[in-house]
Amino acid sequence: MAGVSLVSVISLAAILLQPTWHFYAKSPSNDGYVAPRDIGALVEATQESTVTVECDQKGDKNDAFGSGWAIDESNLEVPIKDGFKSAVITNYHVVDSCIENGFSGISVAKFLGKSFDAYVMKYDEENDLVLLGTKAKIYPLELSPWAPLGGYWVMAVGAADGYEGSISIGSVLNETEYEVLITNSISSGNSGGPLVDNMGLVVGTVTWGAIGEQYNGAKSLDAMCKAIIRCPGKYFWERE
Repeated sequence: MAGVSLVSVISLAAILLQPTWHFYAKSPSNDGYVAPRDIGALVEATQESTVTVECDQKGDKNDAFGSGWAIDESNLEVPIKDGFKSAVITNYHVVDSCIENGFSGISVAKFLGKSFDAYVMKYDEENDLVLLGTKAKIYPLELSPWAPLGGYWVMAVGAADGYEGSISIGSVLNETEYEVLITNSISSGNSGGPLVDNMGLVVGTVTWGAIGEQYNGAKSLDAMCKAIIRCPGKYFWERE
């Protein structure tokens, strides 16, 4: 390559490779701040693993409903009963009246699908969490191996105001020992739904909305360690 120096060749190669380097540097697999490469696919997959949870008390006009998400049985301390196919996490306040009335009347409905009977496997009233077993076959979501940091991209899925499969995109505002504070819009019916990162991995269960503030909250995987899921110690995520 007459008249072209080695330095010039290296410089040209570096320029040509920059888009590739940028592509991998900004991959969701190693950057929690960026949006997913394929948001549509992530939305669809998360919706399929999200259910509407109902607490139906006969003769009670104030039946409750919320959302829930399927978790793999390998993450649990207790097995699912024979005849039941999936485990679902939701909020205690979604089904509390059913628990107080003999653990009856709980069902889950697949996204835009039929309802199936469910029963309470375990619950943690203090952290507002319940683990349900259901006869519905639901593909489980995976758990995030890393804790979300402030600024991370997150998505909440659930039956916001009764509209199944509603999507709310935001970011992590901050985190406490057991909660993830988020900028996502949260409505009645979102309670119990999954909060996932840009890889579609669960980082929390949507639980509450702050009145008069511009953030809402989800119980983190660390909160689920107390009674709901199997953890290596006190926390799911390693802490210094």
